[in-house]
Amino acid sequence: MSCSDAKTAANDALDAIDDAVAAAAFRRLVRLLRYRSDAANIDLMGLAGFCRNCLGDWIAEAGGMDKEAGRAIIHGMPTAEWKALHHVAATPEQLARMEESMAKKPLRPLGTRQA
Repeated sequence: MSCSDAKTAANDALDAIDDAVAAAAFRRLVRLLRYRSDAANIDLMGLAGFCRNCLGDWIAEAGGMDKEAGRAIIHGMPTAEWKALHHVAATPEQLARMEESMAKKPLRPLGTRQA
């Protein structure tokens, strides 16, 4: 599952941000997620509809690499190693929140415009 779809406004101020500034903010977000390993992916999915794996998948898609390579960038290590260190089984409540959150998933890829 990945939240890779959303509508984008024609004059979205986000598109005007300098790429270096956007990259610096993104790196800060990723480093925070690496530090906050207690914020479980299932909880991120339940609250926001995306997680570390989604970010890694977006990097992979944008950079023309496989998903594991993108996810390892976000995790700061191979995904299997990250899971061994930080993953805990999801509770039924967490799974229900994730399903509810994913039902709110947008209809089109982020950054695309309707034809």
